[in-house]
Amino acid sequence: MIDVRLLRTDLAGVRSAMARRHDPALLDQLDEAADLDRRIRELAIRRDDNRREVNELSKRVGQLRRDGDTEQAEAVMAESRSLGEAGAALAREAAAEEDELRGLLLRIPNVPSDLAPEGAGEADNPVVKGPVNLPSEFPEHQRVPHWETARVLGILDNERAAKISGSMFTMPRGLGATLARALCQLALDRNGDAFEEIRPPTLVSTATLTATGQLPKFADDAYAVERDDLWCIPTAEVPLTSLAGGEILDEAALPMRLMAATPCYRREAGSAGRDTRGMLRSHEFDKVEILAYATPDQAADVLDDLVARAEGCIEVLGLPYRIVEISTGDLGQSHHRSFDIEVYAPGCDAWLEVSSVSWFSDYQARRADIRYRPETGRGTAFVHTLNGSALAVPRVWAALIENGRRDDGSVELPEVLWPYLRGHRWIAPPDGVG
Repeated sequence: MIDVRLLRTDLAGVRSAMARRHDPALLDQLDEAADLDRRIRELAIRRDDNRREVNELSKRVGQLRRDGDTEQAEAVMAESRSLGEAGAALAREAAAEEDELRGLLLRIPNVPSDLAPEGAGEADNPVVKGPVNLPSEFPEHQRVPHWETARVLGILDNERAAKISGSMFTMPRGLGATLARALCQLALDRNGDAFEEIRPPTLVSTATLTATGQLPKFADDAYAVERDDLWCIPTAEVPLTSLAGGEILDEAALPMRLMAATPCYRREAGSAGRDTRGMLRSHEFDKVEILAYATPDQAADVLDDLVARAEGCIEVLGLPYRIVEISTGDLGQSHHRSFDIEVYAPGCDAWLEVSSVSWFSDYQARRADIRYRPETGRGTAFVHTLNGSALAVPRVWAALIENGRRDDGSVELPEVLWPYLRGHRWIAPPDGVG
């Protein structure tokens, strides 16, 4: 969440920065939050004054009893009790206002970076690199959607996935499943030089999901295990961000880099019927996430490194790609600055987002209470969190099938994946040899 102190010291500046998100309702929310904060501070002053009066009356009662004036002591005690009840009422009012303020702050998005490009929405996202590896034209045999090729090759069985679990579940099989696993291992190996591998729980608490900004705003997109008050993770960002929740890290340990390969679960509410064929959109998929805690001074360089690493995975696969920076009007709830990597799938005739790399400033750390102790100076400060998809399987898988399709219907696989494919270099129809 944003720092409430900014609403006290620079409300006009925060409103100006938030106006770049092109959502007028946010400005009303900021004003409401500032007003709530003012009322809470006024209540705190009245509560403190009340406590001082009660303490003074208590001292008077003691003195009156020592002087033997029992009748006056009882009168002052009655006055003290009345003030105490008023103080309790002030405390209840302040607690209610504080709960309301926290609920409002949990819904107010992050302040965009000054470097984030101006724009009202997705159409205003500028391409900052590429297209790379994009041929001037594609042969007709690559203009076949991956779900048609996968059906012929026997490597994707979404019909049985739907029988098992319902619509919008996918099931690669055979070399399709091997390819999905290979992609995850490639991403882990390419980032193992600097990132510690973690295998976190994929069921998390409400507090953990709230820390990254998924709750309360995106509850409808998450899978809940209501009996146990647990949630299926939509991305490994969630448990990795909260790994140091409530802790104070040493500055010397920063940046701290973590990675995880996990399944991800998303209800994709409202998306039924849109891009649901093949591997384009699914309730469950595998992804390798890379994440870092950093100081504010380190964060910009860490962001560049995460973008380069996500790009590197796509580049070595030989896929056509481009990098898009997210404009202010399209930034996610928690995002301070963000980049998407998109690959071109000729069978779908579309650019597919395969990675999002984001800097969250201290927005998530403030929710999760992740601090560090600066080497110079006193006290503690909130870390900055950053993360990105080193490789999300479904759309990369789809793009590989479409870009690698040969005129005989088989699919050529990138050389960088060969060590993970048990000797296979291409995927041939069932009567062929791979």
